[in-house]
Amino acid sequence: MAESHEVPPALMERAQAFAASGEEPAPARTAATVVLLRERAGRPFEVYVIRRVAAMAFGGNYAFPGGGVDPSDAKVRLDWVGPTADEWAPRLGVPADRAQAIVCAAGREVFEEVGVLLAGPTPDTVVGDVSGDEWEAARTALERHELGFADLLSGRGLALRADLLASWGRWITPEFEPRRFDTHFFVAALPEGQRTRDVSTETDHVEWVTPAEVLARADAGEIRLLPPTRVTLTGIAACADIPAVFAAAAQRDSGTPVKPRVETLPDGRLRLVTD
Repeated sequence: MAESHEVPPALMERAQAFAASGEEPAPARTAATVVLLRERAGRPFEVYVIRRVAAMAFGGNYAFPGGGVDPSDAKVRLDWVGPTADEWAPRLGVPADRAQAIVCAAGREVFEEVGVLLAGPTPDTVVGDVSGDEWEAARTALERHELGFADLLSGRGLALRADLLASWGRWITPEFEPRRFDTHFFVAALPEGQRTRDVSTETDHVEWVTPAEVLARADAGEIRLLPPTRVTLTGIAACADIPAVFAAAAQRDSGTPVKPRVETLPDGRLRLVTD
């Protein structure tokens, strides 16, 4: 079912300028983003949201931790727990080598951006607190490309817990945007004993909040959400608890990308339409 979203004035200007230019759309860079979830006693489960700094692409909007797939994500050979790259491929709608890179990027980005490490020393355990000085030094080195993700894990006898991730959806930035991403959305529960940390230089605000609360604030005009974030939150908000989120993820078509397009209404206004 098609959904439509109002186009903010800035997006409208870019869409109109692109249509008039006749230019080819910019290539879409592959990216991964992770919706972290946690249970809270006495209240609905929460999601971790961040606000990108104004200087970044799509800055000022609330989003989830994540970023582009690096060339190193495709080349690394690391210990891996859970579905193989061949098994991930149909879920993500990409070949196996790209699937490995995307899952690796999801694990790497969530550690770089919020200090959460989806890895463990055995197939059924997850590393505990990773907020100490030694871990922070490793996180910073990873962020600066001074250390590879595979080296970080192997040096500590850890394997990536790919089984802690579930694919939720895939969105490709509209063609009129100068910077475009083919973004794979994952969900993951915050591992027991770990905590998120506000460590990224690319964000100026972070918080845990229920999906319903963040949607209500967006509806009230207090915060900004781009359509992929809003639609993802709406789907997750319909779930009763975190196990229900993962059950819903397993039934979703997360490999077919959503490609928003702009349509002109009879009164001349633009709407962003998603199928």
